[in-house]
Amino acid sequence: MNLLIINGPNLNLLGKRETSIYGNTSFESYFDQLTAEFSDDNLSYFQSNHEGEIIDKLHTEGYKVDGIVLNAGAYTHTSLAIADAIAGIESPVIEVHISNVHKREKVRHKSFITAVCKGVIAGFGLNSYRLAVEALKRSL
Repeated sequence: MNLLIINGPNLNLLGKRETSIYGNTSFESYFDQLTAEFSDDNLSYFQSNHEGEIIDKLHTEGYKVDGIVLNAGAYTHTSLAIADAIAGIESPVIEVHISNVHKREKVRHKSFITAVCKGVIAGFGLNSYRLAVEALKRSL
């Protein structure tokens, strides 16, 4: 199975930024663990701090891969453009959040992308990504 993980803004700072919320592990380190755990699958990873680059990646890969795990970061709460990109592709998308966004600031309670995603996983730390990969594998 070909699965793509897309991380949005500031997630390149995992392991360094707000460790009380996001933990001490870099995503690259976690991704190594994830690819080892799902060694029978082809997992790829893309991160960008730029909304347009995320949209371009959804457009180019959203007809090729079997599924996408997307942590759009703060764009979750602001981007109709990313929601439109998800709605326009064939690959199912699982929305992921490391923290439980509903326990955080009120602005984080609203997601523009939830309605066009297959499902949402939030609040399980980096393990949220593993749960999303498992959900995609079981639903395809």
